[in-house]
Amino acid sequence: MWLGFILAGYSVVGNDSIQTLGTFLSSNEKRPWYILWLFAGSILTATLVYGWYHYGGDVSYDRLAKYPLPDNFNWTFLLPPLVLLSLTRTGIPVSTSFLILTFFNEKNLYSMMTKSVMGYAVAFFAALVVYFAITKLVERRFIDNPATKRERQIWSVLQWGSTGFLWSQWLIQDFANIYVYLPRNLGLSELVISLVILLSLLAYIFSRRGGAIQQIVKAKTNTIDIRSATIIDGIYGVVLFFFKELNNIPMSTTWVFIGLLAGREIAIRWQLDGRLQGRITKMVLLDLAKVFFGLLVSILLVLLIKAIS
Repeated sequence: MWLGFILAGYSVVGNDSIQTLGTFLSSNEKRPWYILWLFAGSILTATLVYGWYHYGGDVSYDRLAKYPLPDNFNWTFLLPPLVLLSLTRTGIPVSTSFLILTFFNEKNLYSMMTKSVMGYAVAFFAALVVYFAITKLVERRFIDNPATKRERQIWSVLQWGSTGFLWSQWLIQDFANIYVYLPRNLGLSELVISLVILLSLLAYIFSRRGGAIQQIVKAKTNTIDIRSATIIDGIYGVVLFFFKELNNIPMSTTWVFIGLLAGREIAIRWQLDGRLQGRITKMVLLDLAKVFFGLLVSILLVLLIKAIS
């Protein structure tokens, strides 16, 4: 049970959290990693403890209501996080929700997939609308004029605020992918032990500056600019908040993230170049293909384990 939690924690933090904190890390590359870790770790702690207190020990914010804890754990339950770890090292942004939660209850795959596809679409069109509106006035200025020292000071405060909001919304969604391996109502000792494990894993990921998944963020236009990163985080956080309030069905935050970056990239390049270059279309389609590949892997894994169990 705890081994599954540790593997899931590392794979989820290493894969999904970088999609949430990637722009934050990119635009704060010159800051010591432990300062960034302290910031993210304090929000993780507050979000986890609040969920535990408010939901009577359920830190998943009621997102595991349809995912009962198995009567007996066996080695097969370690396969989903192990597969996720392998794919994360290649830089493939697979969905932890599909890969791990589907294994515990495949009957909820359709509802989770429907909500995730909706998340991709909402994020894509939200980014498309926003960046069509602001690219020529805002993003072009950001690209042509690096932030001054004074601007960096102002935007740094704004970014840390937007990142904190986004990080908390992501945690509320993705705690379910990690805590699916532990009892649905945690005692105080279990809460403390799990928190220490997560903070340690987060420190390791931050010390590595994100790993392979981070390259997906850096490949997009001007994402290392603190001003652009702040806007990305703000939009992403609002979209996740919308779906958090919609219902308690788990969803893939990966799909939301990829949809947001795709809509942003298309709008920016269209506004600045007057057309879409082939490499931009290829990049967007490749990112989408990667998340579909993650969905396919999760389904095949569930079918394989059921066949050999």
